Amino acid sequence: MDLLNNLALGFHTALSLQNLAYAFFGAVLGTLIGVLPGLGPVATIAMLLPSIYTLDATPALIMLAGIYYGAQYGGSTTAILINVPGESSSVVTAIDGYQMARRGRAGAALAAAGLGSFFAGCVGTVIIAAFAPPLTELAFKFGSAEYFSLMVLGLVGAVVLASGSLIKAIAMIVLGLLLGQINTDVITGTARFSFDIPELTDGIGFVVIAMGVFGFGEIIANLGQPEEHREVFTKEVTGLWPTREDFREAWPAVLRGTALGSVLGVLPGGGALLASFAAYTLEKKVVRKPSVPFGKGAIQGVAGPESANNAGAQTSFIPMLTLGIPPNAVMALMVGAMTIKGIQPGPQVMTSNPELFWGLIASMWVGNLMLIVLNLPLIGIWIKLLTVPYRFLFPAIVVFCCIGTYSLNNNSFDVYLTAGFALLGYVFYKLSCEPAPLLLGFILGPMMEENLRRALLLARGDWSTFLTRPLSAGLLAAAALMVVVVMLPSIKSKREEAFQEES
Repeated sequence: MDLLNNLALGFHTALSLQNLAYAFFGAVLGTLIGVLPGLGPVATIAMLLPSIYTLDATPALIMLAGIYYGAQYGGSTTAILINVPGESSSVVTAIDGYQMARRGRAGAALAAAGLGSFFAGCVGTVIIAAFAPPLTELAFKFGSAEYFSLMVLGLVGAVVLASGSLIKAIAMIVLGLLLGQINTDVITGTARFSFDIPELTDGIGFVVIAMGVFGFGEIIANLGQPEEHREVFTKEVTGLWPTREDFREAWPAVLRGTALGSVLGVLPGGGALLASFAAYTLEKKVVRKPSVPFGKGAIQGVAGPESANNAGAQTSFIPMLTLGIPPNAVMALMVGAMTIKGIQPGPQVMTSNPELFWGLIASMWVGNLMLIVLNLPLIGIWIKLLTVPYRFLFPAIVVFCCIGTYSLNNNSFDVYLTAGFALLGYVFYKLSCEPAPLLLGFILGPMMEENLRRALLLARGDWSTFLTRPLSAGLLAAAALMVVVVMLPSIKSKREEAFQEES
């Protein structure tokens, strides 16, 4: 009964005219940046963070959430039509989706992606509504030692599940932790690592790093790519409704992808990207005799990953909303947005801001419904956008980024710092370093330090407090187990093979 009352409160909040408008804007913008190659939800949300200062917390978070799951929908459009994933989690969709388009079945591929995404998004939202309250109750049992151990588990998970080299992922985490130490010590009140630069005594701005590494860094990386001839299947996009045979082959893949994505979305470092790849691997193992071989246009290769990445996108909100722990880069940005609005992420959000908590969950249902309407009937509009040359897009993005960064503190130092992180982001790109762990390290670093020091103060300097408290010991054991498992030769080789296929 409590769940129904809470959902009634959520829908009352989400269906207000203002919140509906921001959910629609977020869904449209998310689809747009998903459709346009090179712009992802991380870069877009990072660019929009300065604009939320003038908004109330609820519409601001509803809009940012709409951008995130909207991008999962939009990314599949370019992946299917021109073999250029608009969003990283759509990389796998391009394998079979593009082949379906070449065979004149772009409409069926787009419909399978859209309907699978809608179903998975709705299921993911149900899971959030059902599991968030009990997890929040559990979170209230967490003390400083438990929070520190949970963050250790989160960082280990981010390293283990990051794509590419483990060494590079560890280096990114450590760099993020070190950047998080540039601030004023909360206990002694002395400036640390500020190099006598007054602007650094309050620490490096979260928006500055996010916008520099992801926003500007993406632009520089894209400008370095040669313009290739793109074949857009505009005329072939007919018959958007799949055939009965398509439904028969696709629905088991949708169910499997939804289940897999719902689980992997909760894991630190997981989210939509890992879920989509894992779903594709699962489909290849489970479907022994597809009517069309995988890699040649199998509809299961579109329906499974698209369902998984949307379910993963939705359930990644669970640890962020209930524990205040971001499982991926986008959720780290959402934590940053909540902090900007003066809301402390964690279990108290449900009790102190129930309209925000349940309104955000209810808005996901509304947003998913908007997205299915936006993506199928209006597919022609999104196709036209693909013809806009990138040379016209990037100057506008750069100007918007600079205005947004300057408006944070009305200080040009932030713009220069963002430019420095843009060059760093480009270096990461050239070195094939995944920058998302850096953002997680930067967010979790100060929180880890604060909880570590508080736990040791309460225990009078006794380090065994982390092992004598059962919940803390269990979390540290899980982190250690994760490290041991990933170092096993068989798991290590499979992980390398998986991420090699992905790239």
